[in-house]
Amino acid sequence: MANDPASNKPKQPGKPSEMSMEMRLLVTFILMGLVLFLTPYIMKTTGPQQAPPATKDTAVKKQDTPAPTPAPAAGPPKPADSSASSPAAASSTNIIAERQDDRITIETDLYRIQFSNRGGVVRSWVLKKFFDLTKKQVELVNAAGGTKLGFPFTTLTKGTAVAPEPNQVLYVATKSPDGLSVAFEYSDGKVYAKKTFEFEKNRYLMKVRSELREQGRNVPHLVAWRGGFGDFSVINTLSTQHTLYFENNENKLIVNEVKTAKDGPVSVSGRYLFAGLEDTYFTAVALPPAGTIFEVQTWSDAVPFTSEGVAKDEPHIGVALGGEGINAASLYVGPKDVHTLRAIDPKLEQVVDWGWFGLIARPLFATLNWFNDNYIHNYGWSIVVVTILINFLLLPLKVSNVKSMKKMSELQPQVKEIQDKYSNLPMRDPRRQQQQAEMMDLYKKHGVNPLGGCVPMLLQMPFLFAFYKVLTVAIEMRGAQWLWVTDLSQPEQLSLRILPLATIATQFLIQKMTPQQPGADPQQQRIMMLMPLMFIFLFWSVASGLVLYWLTGNVVGIAQQYFLNKMMGVGQPAKPPEAPKKKK
Repeated sequence: MANDPASNKPKQPGKPSEMSMEMRLLVTFILMGLVLFLTPYIMKTTGPQQAPPATKDTAVKKQDTPAPTPAPAAGPPKPADSSASSPAAASSTNIIAERQDDRITIETDLYRIQFSNRGGVVRSWVLKKFFDLTKKQVELVNAAGGTKLGFPFTTLTKGTAVAPEPNQVLYVATKSPDGLSVAFEYSDGKVYAKKTFEFEKNRYLMKVRSELREQGRNVPHLVAWRGGFGDFSVINTLSTQHTLYFENNENKLIVNEVKTAKDGPVSVSGRYLFAGLEDTYFTAVALPPAGTIFEVQTWSDAVPFTSEGVAKDEPHIGVALGGEGINAASLYVGPKDVHTLRAIDPKLEQVVDWGWFGLIARPLFATLNWFNDNYIHNYGWSIVVVTILINFLLLPLKVSNVKSMKKMSELQPQVKEIQDKYSNLPMRDPRRQQQQAEMMDLYKKHGVNPLGGCVPMLLQMPFLFAFYKVLTVAIEMRGAQWLWVTDLSQPEQLSLRILPLATIATQFLIQKMTPQQPGADPQQQRIMMLMPLMFIFLFWSVASGLVLYWLTGNVVGIAQQYFLNKMMGVGQPAKPPEAPKKKK
């Protein structure tokens, strides 16, 4: 069921992966910034991935010792000798008959898990409370990976292989009377192997234990979940899957991408609070007993993946945990729900990645939850309400922006006089610096900040990124509906997407209503009016909840801009400013 480690190196995909939402957001605002700041200079003239930080020598290192010995590729199963493979405890009435590749199902309020007694592995792990984009209950096990490399909880021995191979033999499966635990046991007098799984009826936390002995001596081994993990129906699913472990000594979470192991499995060991796998919304992490030395291996597994109707080998994340002859740990397999994770251990909450703007994203998420749980009971309308509140909190900045633009308009005759004074000089003439100095003196004399109009937009950026993170990592947003939108965490499913088109229309309108920089070239203003078209690149394929946030902000901004323009006389003929009176 598993291949030789050398064969697990990922193959290079034939087509580059689709740009992530984070990159779309970043590229859009870089382009907007270039248009905003470079266009004036152009008009005058004409008339990455950061490498991950280096870790300590004792932390992450390429595996120098021989890779764990997985099971050989599965051939036609040999009939098992029941008398040889059954342990002494085989007299229990709860023992399930030994048959070739028998399937055993454990079902709780939250899970439906199917085991196989061949190797004591998990063939299917279904989360009953969550549904994928095809409206099926979420399946965490990638069948293609399991078929090629071995299904979850495959045993990987360290160093010398054990014969018979523990992943190929038929175990005796014994279920508890309450149906919430199962034990898989094998013995032939030379090799002894046992795996136990103990579940709870309505919790995502369970206990797992694996033992392997040969001739009475413990055989160090790991338990693997390879070939991918999580919801495979989402966009860019492979890029969202990682291995992770929490270092107690440094109090930080380490996350590894699949490319970490592109040249072979990468191994770390230490006293970790938890370690395992994740995708955007779900995680499977083992919590070993305090003080236990725990080994964590990251694998890059080349497994068939179907994209746009074409199946080809792509790198899938894999993990192997343990390293001792007896491995025991609690195991959490379920959603990245902040409250659920915090109840198990406050540090486990860190698997929810709030990004750079976590200081804003966390309270923003708490506010959305509060409105949803106490008053609105719909996350879409909660987004609308919170967006309105944010825009009113930022209203003083918009007032400051309009005031700044009005002052700039009043100074326009003097600005034009300075520009005409130096108009015949080439752009690279050193005397052009004197022009800038005179302009700044003018602004300073009348108390005008030429960059004041940019400040409100810059201060809104952290809220945009924070909202993006909330809408794309909070499990509560997954599958949340609003009017015609079926999932706020995904792009609209309509062929003609209403929210992005409405956002572009309102963006044009609000830009037309916003006072323009005085003295700007008409052609420059026309170019600036086309800038909202860049939002098509961003909003067409991002979470519809983020588009709803921006659209709501535009609608509120249009109303605010209308009243501000009326109150401050924007658009009326400017009066020449009076020079400030000198103090006596």
